[in-house]
Amino acid sequence: MKTAESIYSELLKYSEEEKRIVLPRFFKTGKGEYGEGDKFIGVTVPNVRIVARKFKDCAMGIVGQLLCSPWHECRLCALLILREKFVKNPHEVVEFYLSHTSGINNWDLVDLSAPYILGSYLVENPNREILYTLAASPLMWENRIAIVSTLMLIRNNQFEDTLKLAEILMPHKHDLMHKSIGWMLREVGKKDVEVLRGFLVKHCKSMPRTMLRYALEKFPPEQRRKFYL
Repeated sequence: MKTAESIYSELLKYSEEEKRIVLPRFFKTGKGEYGEGDKFIGVTVPNVRIVARKFKDCAMGIVGQLLCSPWHECRLCALLILREKFVKNPHEVVEFYLSHTSGINNWDLVDLSAPYILGSYLVENPNREILYTLAASPLMWENRIAIVSTLMLIRNNQFEDTLKLAEILMPHKHDLMHKSIGWMLREVGKKDVEVLRGFLVKHCKSMPRTMLRYALEKFPPEQRRKFYL
């Protein structure tokens, strides 16, 4: 029977004691940290994928229950199930995804879902207003969904929204956002290095150093140095 409880029980079969101890530290769950209060069963991503594929046909209501779970792996499993469902029902899945962002509350949950759900949907949809709504949110994870979703746009040689969002989010105070924006800029550079170079010439002096470092990662050392001068 496909229920939230049965999916949780299936995940427990893959629990590893070492991971249960290590993962909370890795995802910064201590007081005052970005993942404060998150709880882990101790299941690796490949094993969560196995469970998600097994339960990919479960009802959307069950996915919603999983996204409300205190267990990180349950929420990840829900998002991977949504990725499976997206293929047949993209519009329904995107609407569901955007109405459940409260459960998408760590960087891996964003990075493993946003490009493949919202990003894939927007590749064929010229209305990108939702990205700017998310970017304006007071919630950091919604800000990250906005910028990381553009990965699929970049892969389809659509750079405009990435560059606009990078400018909007550049003053963000959190290092996790600096990393994600720098990562997306680096991806732009993989497709068109001159587009990235033009952005960096304009903004390198005002960009947070972490963001600049991530964006320049694929540049030769001598070219990297020029942007730090």
